[in-house]
Amino acid sequence: MSTSPTTARAGRARGALFGRGFGSLLIAETRLFLRDGGNLFFALIFPSVLIIGVGYLIPGLRESIVEAGPLQGLSAVNFMIPPVLATAVATPALTVLPVTFAQYRERGILKRLSTTPMRPQAMLTAHVIIGVLAFLVAAALALVLGAIAFDLAMPDGPLQVLGSLVLCAGAMFSIGLIIAALAPRANIAQAIGMLLFFPMLFFAGLWTPGPEMPELIAQIASWTPLGAGSQALQSFWFDASDVPVRQLLVMTGYIAVSVPIAARFFRWK
Repeated sequence: MSTSPTTARAGRARGALFGRGFGSLLIAETRLFLRDGGNLFFALIFPSVLIIGVGYLIPGLRESIVEAGPLQGLSAVNFMIPPVLATAVATPALTVLPVTFAQYRERGILKRLSTTPMRPQAMLTAHVIIGVLAFLVAAALALVLGAIAFDLAMPDGPLQVLGSLVLCAGAMFSIGLIIAALAPRANIAQAIGMLLFFPMLFFAGLWTPGPEMPELIAQIASWTPLGAGSQALQSFWFDASDVPVRQLLVMTGYIAVSVPIAARFFRWK
């Protein structure tokens, strides 16, 4: 079968951008990701454990909301949907991706790859693809199990929610890429990731869901990538007419600034 000129040009463009063998690299890295039990739990299962756990362990979350408004009649556990989705994003972005790259750098794997036609952006892109797919699976699993266990509301604006999730994932993975690009050792990458992970979860509303968050904290959170993502999800999930412009711009800004920094300062060794 002959290859069309358009297909050939597209293949050469991918080769120029990523170097040869990007498909093989993506498959190999996906297999390594799936073989790691820690990755499977924290990146795929932890959000489900979180929403089921808080729903059953925190008193009052399964009771219906009686105040008038868009949430009237729903169980209070619905407030946990945006923080849980934000957690599903943050876990692979800040705890899996940076540590994986630092381990590769520590073991000399990246140095050996640097002698091949493989490009830095190929490694970064492959792990972002794996992380985003893991996030999507984790989010879907958490929502399905949450819907079975509790009376979770369907999003008022599903397309807007999807767009917010994409932006939130982009912003968080761009932060993770900076750590991945610079951290010389796995323990340093893990320490930096955890240093950002828990404050990010706080601003996302994991401990004080959106309606319960003090105004000052909510304002600060709206300038953080995960807090902005959680607030955008909250808005679009329960009232799609309330467009969170600032939060959308904040997430876009993190992507625009962080990705070039990660690509510019990526180190093979």
